[in-house]
Amino acid sequence: MTPTRPPVTFLDRYTGSDFAPLYTATVCVSGGEAAHGRASGVARSRDGTLDLKLRMPRQLGGPGGGTNPEELFAAGFAACFHGALCLLAARAGVPIPNVQVTASVSFGRDPMDGLFTLVASVRIAMPGVDRAVAEELVRDTERICPYAKMARQGIECIISLEL
Repeated sequence: MTPTRPPVTFLDRYTGSDFAPLYTATVCVSGGEAAHGRASGVARSRDGTLDLKLRMPRQLGGPGGGTNPEELFAAGFAACFHGALCLLAARAGVPIPNVQVTASVSFGRDPMDGLFTLVASVRIAMPGVDRAVAEELVRDTERICPYAKMARQGIECIISLEL
């Protein structure tokens, strides 16, 4: 089966005044141990395509043996940036068959409030692509990738309690 990609017209600017959702992913985390204050349990998507064990990493005193929020965020960031980069390259007619996007997400102490924060870094490799062309593609991708925008500008977030 040949994979389908969004058309390059997917990048056409939206001119509406309100947020217009194109897709919503829903994941529920349940079970696990609450004593250590870190994610554990099982993460399942509403459609069942995601079904993962969450475990605190060994580096933080946990048992390991599963994924964690930082790995999931890194995977989402890398995948989103990769997809946006491929769309822009296709629109520009630049072949990037060996592109690799690697995201690292570190969990650590926040000097602002003494609690916790995340720091992300994204590395892109485009072997065989002219450096100036690659730099322009990466700059443009940073502007349209929702994860990169979120990392720079924040995100609208609604947290509600359901009893």
